[in-house]
Amino acid sequence: MKTLRPKGGYAGLALRGMLMGAADAVPGVSGGTIAFMTGIYEELIFSLKQCGVSALRMLFKDGIKATWQHVNGGFLLALFSGIIISILTLSRVVLYLLDNHPILLWSFFFGLILAAVWSLIRHIEKWTVGVLATFLIGAVSAFLITTITPTTIETSPLIIFLSGMIAICAMILPGISGSFILLLLGMYAPMLMAVKELQLVTLCIFASGCATGLLSFSHVLSWMFKYYKTMTLALLGGFMLGSLNKVWPWKQTIESVIDRHGKEIPLDQNNILPHTFETFYTQPAYMWYAIILMLFGMGMVVVLEKISQRPADN
Repeated sequence: MKTLRPKGGYAGLALRGMLMGAADAVPGVSGGTIAFMTGIYEELIFSLKQCGVSALRMLFKDGIKATWQHVNGGFLLALFSGIIISILTLSRVVLYLLDNHPILLWSFFFGLILAAVWSLIRHIEKWTVGVLATFLIGAVSAFLITTITPTTIETSPLIIFLSGMIAICAMILPGISGSFILLLLGMYAPMLMAVKELQLVTLCIFASGCATGLLSFSHVLSWMFKYYKTMTLALLGGFMLGSLNKVWPWKQTIESVIDRHGKEIPLDQNNILPHTFETFYTQPAYMWYAIILMLFGMGMVVVLEKISQRPADN
């Protein structure tokens, strides 16, 4: 599916891409969730699916212009430009907040994802036993993924390539965080360092893995939306619900490691109540600020939905 939009609408796409990039920088939040909330998810999957062998054949047969239209090139260029700009700029702000104000940042994302679950499942017209079972399978699967303890592995070109393939598949799934998958693989810190230091060889290998994963996995998602749309929506809604375990604001760190820069990286954490957090860490839980930010995140979903329902502004 393609959407006709005025030239000015591509600025809105770039903005959505920036939001996706900022979300993907946080281990626990998926850029796919942002894409779904802003009404571009199915177009994104369709456009990615078009970038395959058929596009290559068309390039040699019909030329660049026909191929550009075939792959919905304007949409992809605007969206991925926003994602890249965000990763290089806005993601630094998100990472700063993650280091210095984690409770407030997690609270905002908790409210945002909670409202996104409601936003998604209300598109399911009829709940059957099978649809409910699919929703629960998605929720349990995502919950179990968030409970896995991250590992550490030696980086190599092959590991970087495979990490890109796996993480990008998670990034385009609402509720499954690509950054968290990188954290599980022990590749989150190395890839952040590669971005900050502009290690071009590492970034090119990772990008190649991402491109391979996108082009292959998008076919699967496109097929699911075409033939099993209701089940797919239920599964994705379950993924988002289960991922809330990861973004609960108040946590107790059970196990952590110190990276080569002297920074403490949590490996295993338990969710705790605000009062327990204050007692355990003898510091404020900022509960009321957290509630306000949760509500703000929920309100943002409503605003993004209204924007996505106005085709002229896409």
